[in-house]
Amino acid sequence: MTYTVYIISNPNGIYYKGYTTDIVRRLEEHNAPLGKYTSEKGPWTLIFTHSFESKAEALKYEKMLKRQNHKYLDWLIASDKNELS
Repeated sequence: MTYTVYIISNPNGIYYKGYTTDIVRRLEEHNAPLGKYTSEKGPWTLIFTHSFESKAEALKYEKMLKRQNHKYLDWLIASDKNELS
């Protein structure tokens, strides 16, 4: 199973970071009125993905991303680490 760490963005420039095993389903959930944080702040667009073989690696990377500032995240999104590029 592959675990994907992702960043989504809304029109106001807010970033949301998370991980999933099904990125298509997860993005649909963020854009549906289901989530506490994301439901009223969308629409959300997928702007970054990075895959991992283990859940532990994905969770560690997600935790690191959640501590980063906007400038670092902008750099990361534009980097070759972004599998969407």
